[in-house]
Amino acid sequence: MTSTSRSTAHSALSPYGWDEDWADAFAPYAAEGLLPGRVVRVDRGQCDVVTPDGVLRADTAFVTPHDPLRVVCTGDWVAVEPDGDPRYVRTYLPRRTAFVRSTSSKRSEGQILAANVDHAIVAVSLAVELDLARVERFLALAWESGAQPLVVLTKADLVPDPVTLAHLVQDVETSAPGVTVLAVSAALGEGLDVLAAVVGGGTAVLLGQSGAGKSTLANALLGEDVMDVQATRDVDGKGRHTTTTRNLLVMPGGGVLIDTPGLRGVGLWDAGGGVGQVFAEIEELARDCRFHDCAHESEPGCAVLAAIDDGELPERRLESYRKLMRENQRIVAKTDARLRAEIRKEWKRRGAIGKAAMEAKRGHLR
Repeated sequence: MTSTSRSTAHSALSPYGWDEDWADAFAPYAAEGLLPGRVVRVDRGQCDVVTPDGVLRADTAFVTPHDPLRVVCTGDWVAVEPDGDPRYVRTYLPRRTAFVRSTSSKRSEGQILAANVDHAIVAVSLAVELDLARVERFLALAWESGAQPLVVLTKADLVPDPVTLAHLVQDVETSAPGVTVLAVSAALGEGLDVLAAVVGGGTAVLLGQSGAGKSTLANALLGEDVMDVQATRDVDGKGRHTTTTRNLLVMPGGGVLIDTPGLRGVGLWDAGGGVGQVFAEIEELARDCRFHDCAHESEPGCAVLAAIDDGELPERRLESYRKLMRENQRIVAKTDARLRAEIRKEWKRRGAIGKAAMEAKRGHLR
């Protein structure tokens, strides 16, 4: 890339996160006469790409379509043909981070939701009872993506008692070690300045269920009504999918925001590391277990169970940890034959231990 074209790209794309490292990665494609750009929207095999020449519509057929994790997604930096009808995306640059979920518990495919994200904002509505297990699930995927998670408790104006609100924030903080938890009210404008300061200057993706207030929060961060907003149902606090695609938009204070449709299902996809970070205190306790492969169920010398007995660890946290670890093992095993064999071997080993224990117990009772 010549110094002139490099300068042009920088001035046009820097609001979208372009930097010298991206310019270096793009240099081989610049030599081929291709344009750099960032994908701001993907729709049925085509995408909108912001480039130094403006926003272009491009076809993604050249990028591997058979692997769902290698398709072009919102947030990707791509190399686009400078002209043609239609134009094509030739490739995307190596992703710094990628937010991936399982498409279905019955299939072994992952779905990439957003790429090159610095902050993953998990929106949780205070209009309904907190579902801490769901928060932990979102956080596991966020940590695994490589982004820094952030939990935003929306509709804080619906909890007027400051003591009650403080307790709710504390409950989420207990379930989110190492994660900032903010209570905000888009209706009253409370907490938005702090949130904008935290995510400003980078790329943030907004995640959560329908009815969590994501579109309202996005409009507040963007400073205008870009996203449609619909009322939630009074009976359960849920809303319709007002956002149907993932859109990347520039925030007035700096940085960009990717809004996403409400996620009904949030399946893990090879997120063992993310689960470990969400439950960091359990992983820390496990280091003191007598057996290195302790399952924290009934083994002697289990430091995790001892912490529960002492009241240091809520039993709910351990149950949530077990559930997510089992789910993650299942999805990984579907795509990893060697791991499947190891898991079956482990099941047989534990089954043999249980059988031997039962026989010993019966012998003792005779």
